[in-house]
Amino acid sequence: MKRVSFVAVLSTVVVIVVVLSSEVPVAKAVTCNPTELSSCAEAITSSAPPSSTCCSKVREQRPCLCGYLKDPNLKQYVNSPNARKIVSTCGVSYPQC
Repeated sequence: MKRVSFVAVLSTVVVIVVVLSSEVPVAKAVTCNPTELSSCAEAITSSAPPSSTCCSKVREQRPCLCGYLKDPNLKQYVNSPNARKIVSTCGVSYPQC
């Protein structure tokens, strides 16, 4: 009987160690900071295509776009035709806020 209990406890410990040591994907929290999109300034103010850095930042800041649209100081930029083109070119859907 003691042997069975030892095996059960040992098995439980092994399972716990495996579960605790396995990598669990953790979502990275996005810090909404419109200056992160500064690499898109040229593409927003001209007809230049967005850079890869710009697209990376647009994808990173995607959860923040609705907040930027609600900000009277940023809305004109985020809602501009060039900004919409950038979002589309970068493969990000324009937010429906």
